[in-house]
Amino acid sequence: MLIDHYNKVRQHSLLLAEPLSDEDCGAQSMPDASPVKWHLAHTTWFFETFILESMEAAFAPFHPAFRVLFNSYYNGVGEKHPRAQRGLLTRPGMAQVRAYRTDVDARIARLLAGELARDERERLTMLLALGLEHEQQHQELLLTDVKHLLVQSALFPAYLDTAPAPAQEHAQPTAWLAFDGGLAQIGHAGDGFCFDNELPRHPQYVAPFELASALVTNGEYLAFIEAGGYRTAHLWLAEGWDWVRSQQLECPLYWQRDEAGHWQEFTLFGLRPLDLRAPATHLSLFEADAYAHWAGARLPTEAEWELAAQGVAVEVGQLHPAAASAPGTGLRQMFGHCWQWTSSSYAPYPGYRTAPGALGEYNGKFMLNQYVLRGSSCATPVGHARASYRNFFPAGARWQFSGIRLARQVE
Repeated sequence: MLIDHYNKVRQHSLLLAEPLSDEDCGAQSMPDASPVKWHLAHTTWFFETFILESMEAAFAPFHPAFRVLFNSYYNGVGEKHPRAQRGLLTRPGMAQVRAYRTDVDARIARLLAGELARDERERLTMLLALGLEHEQQHQELLLTDVKHLLVQSALFPAYLDTAPAPAQEHAQPTAWLAFDGGLAQIGHAGDGFCFDNELPRHPQYVAPFELASALVTNGEYLAFIEAGGYRTAHLWLAEGWDWVRSQQLECPLYWQRDEAGHWQEFTLFGLRPLDLRAPATHLSLFEADAYAHWAGARLPTEAEWELAAQGVAVEVGQLHPAAASAPGTGLRQMFGHCWQWTSSSYAPYPGYRTAPGALGEYNGKFMLNQYVLRGSSCATPVGHARASYRNFFPAGARWQFSGIRLARQVE
């Protein structure tokens, strides 16, 4: 039942906050990240604003000021609290945010249980599906934002004390897998949920190409560092080289050396020795592209990635990477490890139309100066990944679980 799915997703957000103190939940580590408390309130604001306000009889807001405080970027809804100042919101406290969630959840349940005309029922079902997918996006953001917050402390506190066992994958060397290409159908197909940026499904010609069977590992990326990758200008895009130099970067975001000079990596499970076999993560597009040049390869286009991913079983668990592979193709780690940068700019598909009203702001207005990532990460909620999913970030973003799968052209 829809109400059961609604309750399960909503409860999961609260479970993600359980290991954290109220102080953890109110802090903001940078403008691109948001406090846990804000994530919990904003996802509730979504249901109150886009469902209850228009469909509930005698609607009254839980708190009038929440309409501004927890609006993210919807200009059509009204004023917004500045994104970079969300960490200054000491009020409301976590107790009131939880009360807000409880109140809205009860009102959504009453709305679902009530009598509605057929068109209203269909609209409610559509908006709830969008709201729950939106909340799952914030569940992933919550974890990536928490990781960035916790690393700011010299204590290097762990979000969780016990790391899950790594996925039991065959210790196979990375191979190049050939794909014939041709006229591929790109975009979401079927009756299941998708975001509007995955539509319309359309034909796109893809030249023959090769794709690496697995993600680039920490060990392989360390070889790039030791070869002087961060000091070699010709490997980098011009803007990427300026970015590296201005920030004086020499390694991925969460890497550091211990007193003996050994590499360590900060994880959601605390500071740990660098696992050379694990996929390299928290890399920007600039770093991914530079590594690809150094390795004599390139990043795949999003059409190449989607064509290769067709038929790959999507089996992921949040914080529990799964061995998602396609039988017979040799592809590994397509889902459940880290988002994979592509060389494709985030742009509308042919025939794309922005939805009317404030909900039309969900994706369309961000289709500029960003790049597409495909797959899913270890922080992606169960059931939220699919081959047509288009994630997107600016080229310099690296606080997300983003990594590298190499491609190359068939000569």
